[in-house]
Amino acid sequence: MLLAVVIAKSLIELSLMFIIARFVLGLLAGAKKETNVFWQLLDVAAKPALWVTRRISPRFILDQHIPLAAASLLLMAWLFTVKMKIDLCLTAGALACQ
Repeated sequence: MLLAVVIAKSLIELSLMFIIARFVLGLLAGAKKETNVFWQLLDVAAKPALWVTRRISPRFILDQHIPLAAASLLLMAWLFTVKMKIDLCLTAGALACQ
């Protein structure tokens, strides 16, 4: 169970980093971000989290706000998995969590 929580936490962290990097690179690249190869790579990597967020969010949320909503959901999921990991480590002992 601990391994599954650690893997889920790592995937959440990776998705969150893709979304944040995509945002920062979009600010730096400006209007030409669509032609930037690195922005396209980050866009492809962030698509699964953005797609899930679009599917579960109400229709009145604008598409331009989906990355912020995805980052918020991923942050909440990360906090939840950290709490689960702490609880599992407390029950299993410190030796099992090294």
